[in-house]
Amino acid sequence: MDNRTNLDDYLAELGISEADESVTPPPAPETPGTMPTLEAAATDPRAVLERFLRGLIARIDPELNVTVREVDDAIEAEISGENAARLAGRDGRTLGAIEVIAYTVLSKQEGRGDTRVRVDIGGFRKRQADTLTKLAERLAIGVAKSGEAHELQPMPAAERRVIHIALKEHPDVMSESVGEGASRRLIIKPRHG
Repeated sequence: MDNRTNLDDYLAELGISEADESVTPPPAPETPGTMPTLEAAATDPRAVLERFLRGLIARIDPELNVTVREVDDAIEAEISGENAARLAGRDGRTLGAIEVIAYTVLSKQEGRGDTRVRVDIGGFRKRQADTLTKLAERLAIGVAKSGEAHELQPMPAAERRVIHIALKEHPDVMSESVGEGASRRLIIKPRHG
């Protein structure tokens, strides 16, 4: 029977814990020198995220790989390997859950929650962004022709952002987010110049 009752217990088993740093970390990577030391991991958000994700995937599929890099406004992680795409789950739900937990781990370790975390598994997010960009372009053509605004279904902030970026420089249409919380959605409307 599983006696772990809260997130702290799960994190402790993965080697992430405020109280007990003696927990065995995940197996060392194949290339020496790429895994941060425990001391560095305690202070470097990139190392904390890498350590957590390596511990997680070691228990799911040891054949998967993790690459973590710091970009302008976030820490990005890519989980890759032959079976990585299956880990993303239906409609990216498992990926979304992993991303939320990774953010929680990082916030808990750093003591603040201002670092953005983006996780991609098997290129799922890239494919999703390409699909949303194509959708934005198709809708922009329709809105430009009809002259009438088009309202999309509620969607997560990351998806709205992809469409906003895709239409940012469009000469004929603009995008705007409306609504609150889970009902926040995008409207594509003609640009009045």
